[in-house]
Amino acid sequence: MRITSNVFQVGGSMESHSQDAAAYLIVCNDEASLIDAGTGNGHTELMDNIRSAGVSSDMLKYLFLTHCHYDHTGGADRIRNETGCRIVAHELDAFYLEKGDNEVTAAGWYGSSIQKTAVDIKVQDREQNFKVGDLDIGFYHTPGHSPGSSVLTVVSDEKKILFAQDVHGPLNDLLLSNRKDYNASLEFLISLEADVLCEGHFGVFHGKDNIRKFIESCL
Repeated sequence: MRITSNVFQVGGSMESHSQDAAAYLIVCNDEASLIDAGTGNGHTELMDNIRSAGVSSDMLKYLFLTHCHYDHTGGADRIRNETGCRIVAHELDAFYLEKGDNEVTAAGWYGSSIQKTAVDIKVQDREQNFKVGDLDIGFYHTPGHSPGSSVLTVVSDEKKILFAQDVHGPLNDLLLSNRKDYNASLEFLISLEADVLCEGHFGVFHGKDNIRKFIESCL
C-alpha cells in the first residue's frame, strides 16, 4: 500500500502473515529501509511486497526495529541474511534480542521462540539521525511499552510521517513496561505534530487532529 511517494506498507496481518505487526518501507533514489520485520512467518510475502514497490534486495540499507517484540522482530535475521542490510535498534531492547529472551520479546505469546539476533547499530541516545537516499530519518527513544521502544520520522511529500508502532501498548510487567515512561512518550508523540501516523496494529492515521485523538485515547 502506497502511503506517500516514498513510504509504503509492505507487511502486517493482512499483507504478510496473521501474526505480523505492520512493516513499512521508506524508499528514496536507489536506497530503501524497512521499519520492523514481522514474525518471519510471512517472509516470502513481505519480500514480494518490497519488490512490488520497486525495491531490490541490494537497495535495502537499514532494518529499523522499533522494539524487541517478536511480532516486529522475529523475521529480522532472515531479512538481513537475504539483503545485507544493517539492523538498528535501541540498546535497551537490543540486549533482549541478542540474548534471545523469549519472555521480554513476547515470543512465547505467539507459541514460538526467538533466535539470538545480533544488532548492528545500537542507538544509545534519545535521538539519532540516519539518511536514506536524500531523506533524513529521525530515530527517537520512547520507552514505556518496552525499555527500548522507539519511533521514527521522515518528511515525504511535505508531510511529516511518524512511525510509532505500538502506541496502544499493551503494558505488562513481563515485558518490562513502565507506565510513567509510556505516558511521557505519548506526550512526546503528540508534540511531534505528525501529518501521518503509521501504527503497528491499528493502521494508518491521516491528519493532525485524528492522530492526536488516537494518541490521547491511549493515555
